[in-house]
Amino acid sequence: MSNSSDPLVLYGETFQSRLLLGTSRYPSPAVLEAAVQRSRPAMLTASLRRQGAVPHEAGNQFWELLKKLNVPVLPNTAGCHSMQEVITTAQMAREVFETPWIKLELIGDDYTLQPDTLNLVQTADRLLKDGFKVLPYCTEDLVLCQRLVDVGCQAVMPWAAPIGTGKGPVNPYAMRMLRERLDVPLIVDAGLGRPSHACTVMEWGFDAVLLNTAVALAQDPVAMAGAFADATQAGRAAWLSGAMTEQDAAQPSTPVLGTPFWHHA
Repeated sequence: MSNSSDPLVLYGETFQSRLLLGTSRYPSPAVLEAAVQRSRPAMLTASLRRQGAVPHEAGNQFWELLKKLNVPVLPNTAGCHSMQEVITTAQMAREVFETPWIKLELIGDDYTLQPDTLNLVQTADRLLKDGFKVLPYCTEDLVLCQRLVDVGCQAVMPWAAPIGTGKGPVNPYAMRMLRERLDVPLIVDAGLGRPSHACTVMEWGFDAVLLNTAVALAQDPVAMAGAFADATQAGRAAWLSGAMTEQDAAQPSTPVLGTPFWHHA
């Protein structure tokens, strides 16, 4: 879904959608293709480590599908547990995909797939100095996100909840504080399970959402991709419109001043 009057701007490039979509775990390539056509995402994430630098026959079909979809590819460093792994994978991905974009994933815990917050900033700094446009996957920690911005990240991608859980934003206070304190684009990456989750974070002022499992593992991934695209757009429109202030007491929506009073005997 696009809105040409309100584009997403990342590293000076404009995108007409605020939905980014992953490409793994779909029932079939045909379902992935249909989901992409329905949702019209800004970018598609793809893992070089999963596909291999020199793809076998099935991998070649995957590359051909990505080209056919004609959507910008955001390679990621999924599965990397050290800075050197990330840098090597990113450099290979830049050659294979012919793009300077990289989704930085540096995993610190295999159970939760939580980012390695202690080494993430230094790794991002190395990639930026190597000419990459880095979109770092991180937690909702304000100091961590601020440090990523300080070293040059022009956008950050905090999780709403651990990858693949579908729990939605588990720490609303921290996420809303991020939006209040940081001036760069914020993309919610991981943990969204329902279109209402996407709508909610967009209503808070987040700039985009990145999804994979919530769409790929839905009973109808194509319809769910469309639902997320619509919800993302609705949440953005609500943020721009300015929601009413929440009230503790009931407020009449129909004015009573001047309403005639009919007396019944």
